Amino acid sequence: MSHLESQEDECFILVKAQPHRSSNYFETVCCAGIGRDGKWRRQYPVPFRILNQSQKFGRWQWIRYRYSTSPKDRRRESQKVVPESISLGEKLRQGERARFLNPLVRSSLSEADARGESLTIVRPVKFEFISTKKKEEDIETERAKHAHLANQLSIWDKTARPLDPCPYEFIVNWTSESGSKHQHIADDWESAQAFRNFERQYGEEAALEALSGKYRDYFERGLVCAFSTHKRRNATFGTKNQWLLVGLIRLDRSPQGDMFLR
Repeated sequence: MSHLESQEDECFILVKAQPHRSSNYFETVCCAGIGRDGKWRRQYPVPFRILNQSQKFGRWQWIRYRYSTSPKDRRRESQKVVPESISLGEKLRQGERARFLNPLVRSSLSEADARGESLTIVRPVKFEFISTKKKEEDIETERAKHAHLANQLSIWDKTARPLDPCPYEFIVNWTSESGSKHQHIADDWESAQAFRNFERQYGEEAALEALSGKYRDYFERGLVCAFSTHKRRNATFGTKNQWLLVGLIRLDRSPQGDMFLR
């Protein structure tokens, strides 16, 4: 894709889903964020682990990039990013977060459906975070597939390293404001990375408790769940939206709304 065919945009990153294998890009991460206009953007394909170190962004970080649209993805928020165009800006200040996010909080996934959205955030009224150990054979199969892909790419890109899959699957049971109950697998890369960080510090069992404690604290203070529709199972294909849980984000409740947030 030529840069002449692309447009420039800017947003702060709110979501990074777990890496998925890709024959064209080694592996890709589906990301999403909010623009200056307060509207959602979805960025793909982002080969995050082989980006230059100066391009690797975190949650709440402003990024600038070039993108085009794709006829294969008709979701209005989707942008096909030129990976080498990504540049980093400052992080969104904590005091500014509610101003951007509160207008995007929905009462339920049904409300997001009715609005024609393919990205949304919902504040649960009940929340349970569960860790389930994957089968050893499934972990080994996943590890072997990532290793094979990395070996293929390493001929051209020496930064390609096999992904060490997280040994746990994280499941969230939650209830919306409307009373509907849901269960989702968390495809949130932040959760897997947090587990690995806690594991290095405390060991496996204590890491699981630390991760659960982190989200209990988030829920008590204020937590929103970020969702994206499945790329091929969504309303633009004439099917019911399949919502994927792609982020667990702290967004404190403020009894005064945004009145004192600057």
